[in-house]
Amino acid sequence: MEVIKKKVGELEVSVWSNRLESGAAAGRDTADRIKKLIEEKGEARVVFAAAPSQNESLEYLKNSDVDWTKVRAFHLDEYVDLRADHPARFGTFLRRALFDHVSFKQIHFLYQEGLEAEEMVKQYSALLAQYPPDLMLLGVGESGHLAFNDPAVADFDDPEVVKVVELDEICRMQQVNDGCFGSLDEVPMRAMTITLGGLKRIPQHVTVVPGIRKADAVKAMLTGPITAECPASMLRTSSGGKLYLDRDSASLAFDL
Repeated sequence: MEVIKKKVGELEVSVWSNRLESGAAAGRDTADRIKKLIEEKGEARVVFAAAPSQNESLEYLKNSDVDWTKVRAFHLDEYVDLRADHPARFGTFLRRALFDHVSFKQIHFLYQEGLEAEEMVKQYSALLAQYPPDLMLLGVGESGHLAFNDPAVADFDDPEVVKVVELDEICRMQQVNDGCFGSLDEVPMRAMTITLGGLKRIPQHVTVVPGIRKADAVKAMLTGPITAECPASMLRTSSGGKLYLDRDSASLAFDL
C-alpha cells in the first residue's frame, strides 16, 4: 500500500508499506516508461544500477511484457581492480538479475577485459554520446552517493561523463554490509562511474531506496541542503523522475 505521495522540490516521492511493494511499484513505473519510450522513439536506452536495493524492481522487470529487443542497456558503475570473473562485479550482478533472462537489443558493459581503466572510460563515454540514455535506474548509497559518486569526488557540474574514482570507506563498507564481500579489505579501492554531470544529462530516472540503513541518507537528500556533500540531493532538482521508499528508509524524513 502506498503510504505517502508528495513532491519534494521537483522530485516525486512515493512511500510504500514495505520493501517488496516499493520495489514492485518502481518496477511497474520503469516498465511503463520503457514501453512509452519504445512507442515514441522505436527503442529505449536505459542505464541500470547494480545493487541489492534493485532486486525487487529487477525481478518485476524480468517478468514484465517489455519488448526487450528494443532496449539498449548500459550500467552506472563498475570496479576497476577486480578480476573479470569475480561474482561481485556489477556487470555480473545485472546478468544474474536481468540481462541473462531477456533478449536485449544490445548490452554495453563498462568493464572490458584487457583494457586499462582510462581506455574503458573513454570508450564508454563515447558510447553514451552515441546513444544518449533516456532513463536511468538508481539507488542511493549510505553516504548519499549516486553510482560511485561519493561526496569526496562528487561534482554536480562534472564536465566528464565517465571517470575513475577512489572509493571512500563508507561506500566500501556498504558493499560488505550488502553481502557482496566478506570484509572491507576485499573491496576494491577504485571504480569507474558515470559522473553526476553525466547523470544530469539523462532526462528520466526511477530511484528505489529500501531499508533502515538508508534512512539517514534519505533524510539528508530530502530535507538537507542541495549539495555535493549529499550527492543524491541533486535529484530534488529533477522533474523527470520518481523516488520509491519503504517505511524503513523513509522513517527519518517523514512522520509516518
